Amino acid sequence: MNRTRLIVGLALTYAVFAVLLNSVGTVILQSIESFHITKGAASSLEGFKDLSIAATSFLLAAQLPRFGLRRAMVVALGIVAIACLAMPLAPGFWTTRLMFLAVGVGFGVAKVSVYSFVGLLTKDSTQHASLLNVIEGVFMLGVLSGYWIFAAFINPTNPADPQWLNVYYGLAAVSGVALVLLALTPFDEGAAVEPAGAAPQGARQKFAEMVALAWRPLTLSFIAAIFCYVLVEQGIGSWLPTFNRELLGLSAQMSVQAASIFAVCLALGRLGAGVVVRRTGWFPLVCGCLAGMALLMLAVLPLAAGQHGRVTGWASAPIAAYLLPMIGLLMAPIYPALNSAILSSMPQREQPAMVGLIVVFSALGGTTGSFIVGHLLAAFNGTIGFYVLLVPIMLLVGAATLIQRLARQPSPIQ
Repeated sequence: MNRTRLIVGLALTYAVFAVLLNSVGTVILQSIESFHITKGAASSLEGFKDLSIAATSFLLAAQLPRFGLRRAMVVALGIVAIACLAMPLAPGFWTTRLMFLAVGVGFGVAKVSVYSFVGLLTKDSTQHASLLNVIEGVFMLGVLSGYWIFAAFINPTNPADPQWLNVYYGLAAVSGVALVLLALTPFDEGAAVEPAGAAPQGARQKFAEMVALAWRPLTLSFIAAIFCYVLVEQGIGSWLPTFNRELLGLSAQMSVQAASIFAVCLALGRLGAGVVVRRTGWFPLVCGCLAGMALLMLAVLPLAAGQHGRVTGWASAPIAAYLLPMIGLLMAPIYPALNSAILSSMPQREQPAMVGLIVVFSALGGTTGSFIVGHLLAAFNGTIGFYVLLVPIMLLVGAATLIQRLARQPSPIQ
């Protein structure tokens, strides 16, 4: 019974964070409408979210088992629930920034805790993979449903109406339910706790390993690839609702709903890539996907450059509203393929440090992508912001080529 309640609590926790983390694009659009901020200011939201995730994961991961995994998640959910309640009660852009800061900190704690709990709740690798897939599946459901949940609260006739902030009452309530489930379900976490005095040394060791690892040619190539990939993904994902609204003429509600196509394509692309990569290998798959991304952008962005009247129905939506989000199908396989390539080329003992680097540079890439696209859209009021993403796509081809060459060496430079 306790195990089932814990699994439900973990799944609810991940679902809440999925909705909140992937609402940045929607919140950027609505913040511009409701709080009358510039695109440059709106681009800071990605930084508040991503950098807090990276800092929290890096600084606290080694300490969470000693503090208590369940207790850490309860605290994280409490902080997020309070931040969600603050959104409708004290509406403003600074409240929005602080909310994403709280979400980033909470997710940094929750991800480490959830992954650790999966190991405690399962007896073998088969059970571990099964439970982790279930929880990650719930995360994807949260991502997909989040667009439609937020869209349901947007006033279609007056997008600036702050009624969209009422969505946060529901998210605070779900956070509260997850918090209660975790708080009231006792569980022995002793297997996850290191001996007294070991944690500080472990944290120092983890930092030293990451610094040493970061200077290897193979690692530097990988860091560049991950940075460029996440820059493109978040640049598109964070600004797609605003792109749909301002360039394609969709209503605010439709702009958010249309952006959900991007999330669907990412999910389908990840599922399909597992089959394709067995036949092609990771490097041809990544290069093929990058070429397809560039071609799709070059074909679709000119369609979006023309001026469109107000679109109130799906039948009259421009074709670019359907085609551009489909870049997610091509983008989806790249991230797991790169991670698999680098991790499988390294000794097991070095992989935790590499995972830390993945988290940090994914966050930096996401923040940079949102910042660049936001400022370019503000400066040029057109498709220029998205055309610029062709540059990191080309750089990513070069970085992937270096990874492929260095990873094939019998022993990467130590």
